[in-house]
Amino acid sequence: MKLDVMPIDRVVRAGLCSGCGACAAVAPEHVRMVDRTEQGRRPVVGEGAPQDALIRAAHVCPGSGLRHNRPSGVWGPVLEVWQGYAADAEVRHTGSSGGLATALGVYCLEHAQMYGVLHTAARTESPHLNETVMSTTRQQLLARSGSRYAPASPCEGLGQIEHAPASCVFVGKPCDVAGARSLALRSPGLARRLGLTISIFCAGTPTTRGTLEMLSAMGIGQAGEIRSLRYRGNGWPGDVRATRGDGGAGRALSYEQAWGEILTNHKQWRCKLCADHTGEFADLAVGDAWHLRRDGDEGRSIVVVRTERGRRILHAAIASGDVMLERVGMAELRASQSNLETTRGAVWGRIFGARLAGCPAPRYRNMPMLWLWLGRLSLREKARSIAGACRRARAAREDAPNSRPPGASQQIEPKKYQSAGRVRGTAAQGVMR
Repeated sequence: MKLDVMPIDRVVRAGLCSGCGACAAVAPEHVRMVDRTEQGRRPVVGEGAPQDALIRAAHVCPGSGLRHNRPSGVWGPVLEVWQGYAADAEVRHTGSSGGLATALGVYCLEHAQMYGVLHTAARTESPHLNETVMSTTRQQLLARSGSRYAPASPCEGLGQIEHAPASCVFVGKPCDVAGARSLALRSPGLARRLGLTISIFCAGTPTTRGTLEMLSAMGIGQAGEIRSLRYRGNGWPGDVRATRGDGGAGRALSYEQAWGEILTNHKQWRCKLCADHTGEFADLAVGDAWHLRRDGDEGRSIVVVRTERGRRILHAAIASGDVMLERVGMAELRASQSNLETTRGAVWGRIFGARLAGCPAPRYRNMPMLWLWLGRLSLREKARSIAGACRRARAAREDAPNSRPPGASQQIEPKKYQSAGRVRGTAAQGVMR
C-alpha cells in the first residue's frame, strides 16, 4: 500500500507539526528547529533546500500520520501491563508519578551496559524552555528528572545516539518515539544503537505561551527572572515551583491549577488531532496510575509493554530490584486513564471536522477511532467535536508559521503530495518521569 507524504514545509504551514525534531535529524544540513512562543518547536527550512531533502524529512514525520502494520486495538500493541514504582525512594520522589522512566534509565546505564539516555531537560540558561540532553550517569538523570510541560524536540538529537559508543535509551512523548522509530527504520546506524524506547503518556504539549501565563500566575512577570522551574515531581503529582535568580521563589501552583486551569488551554493544534496518547510505537510506555492516587501517597506508575525487547528489559529490571512492579490487566490500564477512550473518539470528530473545513488532517491506519466516536460520545459531544474542529483548523492554518526564512524560494508546490512509495512501520519531548 502506498502512502502519500506531505513535504515538511507544508506540514508546518498546515498546522500539523508536533515539533518532535525528526525532520531536523534526517536533514540537519537543511532543517533546524526553533522556538516559537505561540506554536512550539518548529522546523525552519534553509534557503535552497532541495526537494528530495524535504521529502526525506517528511518520511519520518509523525505529524502527517501514523500507522501500525497490522490492526491494533484502542490501546495499541499490548503484551503486558504492570503497575508500581522505582525501588529507589529518591528516584520515586523526585520523578513524576512513580519515577519509573528514570529508574529504567538507571537500570540500562548500570546493568545493561548502555551508554546514555537521550531525553529532555530544562535549558540551563532559560529554564522555562527545554533542551535535548544525553545523560550518562544516575546523578545526571536525577538532576534532570520530572515532567516538562513545554515544547521539546528530542528527535533532533538522535545523531548523538547513532554515533554513541554503545546502545542508548530514548525517552519522549508518543510522537517523538514514533519519529525516532521511523528514522531508525531508515538508518541502520541508528537502529544498531537504539537500545530501548520509552514513551510517556501524553495529553498534549502546551506552547511556551502557556508557561509564560503560568509564571505570571505565580507572580513572575518575566521568564528571565527564574533560575529553575519544575512542573512536577517531589511528590505526586507535585507542585509547580520556580526559583528566582535572586534566590526568591514565586508562588507555587498545584498540578491541578497549573495543568487543569492554564497549560491545557495552550495545547498546540496538532495535539488535539492526536490518536496516540499512550506511546503505541514505543518498547515501553509509562504513565500515571491515577486510579491509585490518594492524598499523601507516593507516586505510582502504569507500564505498558509493547515489544519483546521492552519485555526483556523490564523483566530484567524487575529481577535486579531497580523497580517494584506487579502484573495487572487491561482493566487497570483503562482505570488509570479513564477518559482516554472518549478523548480518542473526539479526535475522530475533529479530524472529520477539519477535513470538512478543507484543512489537512493527519491520517491514521490500524488505529481505531470511529467506533469510539459513535459509542462513547453523547450527541452533543459529537457535534462539538466536529463543529469546533472546523473553526480551530482554519485558525491553526492561519497562525502556522512559514517554515522557510524570509526570501527563501518555495521549491515545492504546496498543494501537491509526493509519493513515498512503500513505507514500513510508522509514517511517522522526552521527559524523565
